[in-house]
Amino acid sequence: MPLPYDLCARVQNAFRARHNKIAVDHTTQNLGILSILLRTGFISNVTRGTIESPSPTDFLRVGEAQRRIWAELKYRDDRPVLSDMELISRPSRRIFMDIGELRRICSGRRAQTIKPLGMGEIAVVRTKSKEHEWLEAREALQLNLDGEVICRAR
Repeated sequence: MPLPYDLCARVQNAFRARHNKIAVDHTTQNLGILSILLRTGFISNVTRGTIESPSPTDFLRVGEAQRRIWAELKYRDDRPVLSDMELISRPSRRIFMDIGELRRICSGRRAQTIKPLGMGEIAVVRTKSKEHEWLEAREALQLNLDGEVICRAR
């Protein structure tokens, strides 16, 4: 399974290079993180496609190695909406938080070694729930689900 730092680096570099679209490998992890970025307004569209183009019909015809997820990047006043996307939980040091710790970082206080979330900033949480595996920290707090804090975006 590809690590989330790959997606964080690709999205951040695409915004810095002023790309309109980005193609990433088709995995449930990438789809989960990109759908959170879509719901929170950092990107404008997510489509399945192939290496060549975002085409849902071609997606069904090609093999697994050729499948990609295409994301349209969002800019406001010729400046990227997403300025920074950093990994929190690393393979060498996983960061798991319970409900109390998630509440602390969402309300502006430090938890463990994690700085609090600022205005317009999100944290991606991977929970153990199969129905809600990938959530934004505030959504996880509302659903009373704890989990691993993967990355943050601002």
